[in-house]
Formats: sequence, structure tokens, C-alpha cells
Amino acid sequence: MAVIFSNLHTEAGLKSVNDHLSGKTYISGDQLTKDDIKVYGAISEQPSSDLYPNASKWYQAVSAKLASSFPGKAVGVRFGSQAAPAEAAPAKEAAKPAADDDDDDDIDLFGEETEEEKAAAESREAAKASTKKKESGKSSVLMDVKPWDDETDMKKLEEAVRGVQMEGLLWGASKLVPVGYGIKKLQIMLTIIDDLVSVDTLIEERLTEEPINEYVQSCDIVAFNKI
Repeated sequence: MAVIFSNLHTEAGLKSVNDHLSGKTYISGDQLTKDDIKVYGAISEQPSSDLYPNASKWYQAVSAKLASSFPGKAVGVRFGSQAAPAEAAPAKEAAKPAADDDDDDDIDLFGEETEEEKAAAESREAAKASTKKKESGKSSVLMDVKPWDDETDMKKLEEAVRGVQMEGLLWGASKLVPVGYGIKKLQIMLTIIDDLVSVDTLIEERLTEEPINEYVQSCDIVAFNKI
């Protein structure tokens, strides 16, 4: 459902944005979207942090995102009803028809994409993804997966490891290798598509995180070979 804000140059308008952002990072979710850019463009300056803390924090976050995306030095631009300098008069007259409607809330910085544009964009993305997959190389990895102690159920450990499924990841042969003091480690082969799977991410975010870390104490890469 679309969110509607009115008169963002007034206290009531800023309050509606501030209330909407309560408990939120951005206008439409946890990531910056076109919705944020539209609202940001309709607000003339950063809202007061005392009166509108949520809106002020959001405005700073969007400003930081935009600053990193547009690193060039800005000289500053203002919009207002004051008279333009004499030398700019012709340009102002030429732009007068477009400036007759001075309602910030009607500004659409991006416009709506047509069905043809959407279809073309989707086709380009699909082509890029297909080409990327075809060009991606593969690697063969030998990994040691270590349990916490000799009481760890190694069968469940292996089941948990193989239970991790990702696009571009294929588990291979495995065996238990004695370490000492009755402890065994799981040595397992896996094949990955390089552009789709990062071994470091696989270990840090999947194999050593809950619930698998109930069995897995650590993982080490024994061998890494391009196919």
C-alpha cells in the first residue's frame, strides 16, 4: 500500500514523516529505495532533531548514502520565491510554465516505468545473470570440520553440514579423521561456483552459526583448487 505524505514543508507534514519512521530505518523498509529519495527531495532541509528525531535521523542517513553515491563537490542549490539575478531572468522566464505548480508533494524524481521499460530491464538482468553463470569458474575445496569434543555426535554433525544448501554449492565425499584423545574431525570435499559461493562466508555465516555450531567448533580449508 502506498504511503501518502502531504505538505512536507509544514510542521504537520514533517510530523507525519516522523511518526511513520518510528521503529523504521527507511520509508519502505530496511533499505534505501526510491520512496526515500522522493520524500527526501520534497523536504527542504534537515528536520529538527528535537521536534522530529526519527525524521532527522532518517534524513542524515539518506544524506550519507547520497554523499557516497555522488562524490563530486556540490556548490549548493536552493529553491524559493525570491527574485533571480538579472542575468538569469531569461532562463527563469523560459522555465516559468513548469514552475507554475509549486507543490513539492507532486514532485516525482524518477517517474513511473512503463511496462516496456520494466520488461527490457528484466531481460537485461536475466541476460547478465545467465552470462555470469556461464563464465563463472569452479573450485574444488577440501575442508576440515572440527567438533567441540569427543562426545559430539559426528553423524549429526555431518548431517548438519550437508544440510547447508546454497546455489552453486555441491557437497562431495567425506571421511572421519582421528585427531587425538578420542576426537575425530570430519574431512569433506565440496565443489563451488566461484561467483556464487564464498567459502569464507559459508564458514562464518552458515557452518559456525546457530544451529550448526551446536556440533561444529571450527572449520579449516585444507586445499583449494580451481577446476
